[in-house]
Amino acid sequence: MNKIVLYIFFCLSGNFAIAQTKASLISARQADLPPFSITKVPDSSRFEKSNLQKNKAVMIMVFSPDCDHCQHKVKEIQANIKLFKNIQIVMVSNLGYDYINRFYKEFNMAKYPGITMGMDYRYMIGNFFTIGSVPAIFLYNKSGKFVKAFDRDVPVQKIPAAL
Repeated sequence: MNKIVLYIFFCLSGNFAIAQTKASLISARQADLPPFSITKVPDSSRFEKSNLQKNKAVMIMVFSPDCDHCQHKVKEIQANIKLFKNIQIVMVSNLGYDYINRFYKEFNMAKYPGITMGMDYRYMIGNFFTIGSVPAIFLYNKSGKFVKAFDRDVPVQKIPAAL
């Protein structure tokens, strides 16, 4: 009996140790806003880190156009867009350009000039972050320094409040 309890203890301890290591590696990689280049919808122009407004917070949202959670989060952001007036929102997906463009039109994203949406054709964002599920949200302050990451279940009001 003692061996079983000891075995379970070591298994759980190992999981916590791995989780802590993984979290610290993620933090180290997220110190500065990563370089990126996306193909914007609907005009196929290039949008890069250098195109961001200076001295303004940034929210990067990794999403999938066919994800119910992502669609719900976009509707929440649109309903609360005034909370995001001081935040540049960059929505990226690595799904095909046509899927993202369809999403852009379906959700009337043209009405929201503070939101830039596009295809991460090189998967630069995906390689920079460790993403377990979508939507995944990463916040950076006015200086381009990492502040916080959220998963799909975050209440939308907590996002701007973290900055």
